[in-house]
Amino acid sequence: MDLNKIKAAAEGYRADMTKFLRDLVAIPGESCGEEGHIKRIEAEMKKLGFDKVVIDPMGNVLGYMGTGKTLIGYDAHIDTVGIGNKSNWKFDPYQGIENETEIGGRGTSDQLGGIVSAVYGAKIMKDLGLLTDQYTVLVTGTVQEEDCDGLCWQYIINEDQVRPEFVVSTEPTDGGIYRGQRGRMEIRIDVKGVSCHGSAPERGDNAIYKMADILQNVRALNENDAEDSTEIKGLVKMLDEKYNKEWKEARFLGRGTVTASEIFFTSPSRCAVADSCSVSLDRRMTAGETWESCLEEIRALPACKKYGDDVKVSMYQYERPSWTNLVYPIECYFPTWVIPEDHKVTRAVEEAYKGLYGDSRIGCPATEQMRKARPLTDKWTFSTNGVSIMGRNGIPCIGFGPGAEAQAHAPNEITWKDDLVTCAAVYAALPAIYCNK
Repeated sequence: MDLNKIKAAAEGYRADMTKFLRDLVAIPGESCGEEGHIKRIEAEMKKLGFDKVVIDPMGNVLGYMGTGKTLIGYDAHIDTVGIGNKSNWKFDPYQGIENETEIGGRGTSDQLGGIVSAVYGAKIMKDLGLLTDQYTVLVTGTVQEEDCDGLCWQYIINEDQVRPEFVVSTEPTDGGIYRGQRGRMEIRIDVKGVSCHGSAPERGDNAIYKMADILQNVRALNENDAEDSTEIKGLVKMLDEKYNKEWKEARFLGRGTVTASEIFFTSPSRCAVADSCSVSLDRRMTAGETWESCLEEIRALPACKKYGDDVKVSMYQYERPSWTNLVYPIECYFPTWVIPEDHKVTRAVEEAYKGLYGDSRIGCPATEQMRKARPLTDKWTFSTNGVSIMGRNGIPCIGFGPGAEAQAHAPNEITWKDDLVTCAAVYAALPAIYCNK
């Protein structure tokens, strides 16, 4: 395998990748409204000679290149968040912008650039005769990730019956290789009260006051230390081997967090005591934490125990129809995952990257200094489809993708043309390296 030929082929597709990405940016494609993105990706795959292209009943597009026995996946979610306050944008988020080094528009980093590089990475494999009877490449453009990370892959694995040997997530990695992320879950606390006239509040049982006590406990859970004398030990305890057998990976990923994100109430009027109060909690989980442990942690808070049966702690469900109108219900639980630093997949991606580009992150002049200051192999701060691929289903997952995390969900979102080229080259080199290890 001639790595210089791979680099040259990727560079040769720079203009084609730029056009493809700009075409995708011009099509709005928020979660559950991705049909335009999917159809445009399907057309590009067919134009480039993919051996099989399928749109499944959920609306994911699956493109296959090659006919070998080992299935290697490249995943890109192709839905975006909305544009937010348009006045914060310096350019039209769908018309986008382009200069010598950058492409701007909603979804350029998060993460339409990923599908572009993956599609052209597979094309390079075909062009250079790298496809053998050892492997088949699967490129997936997946839906609803911004709404419910990993739901698409639950469907692909369980309903499409597709299970790659490993998957590369093409989420943005700022020039690095990412081997894990914290998990997350969406928790709801419901508290019951009894209403009465506000002129005599002692006759009722104010649910908002009960919730106020509980929220102080939740805050303590996030902020407290884990000393023996601390009643509500903080989530930082999971970085200590005394409390967590997976403390080493927890330190790599970072501690878990919890915060109140929404609050609701019911009351007969503004002149009455509230008879119910509910909150949503955003819970980020590190290695060693599970949905069961997180729910029990809330139920065990002193205020929750104090109010007993008046408190219900549960997990949200997701049941929103996809763009094809398919409903595939799932709990709002997105597990932590981390692939070992010495795993065969980790080593193969590192070998592919280092063979092509050296031992440190690269980028255009605007990004290079910041990137080189960071380790080549690191982790995401946000959540990805890896929560299902590896977190729920145990399929090894590794991250390498164009763009930057800091651009995700932000106005004036951009990515870099150099990243599209770099990622396409690494994607093209990886399968042969992995299969020959």
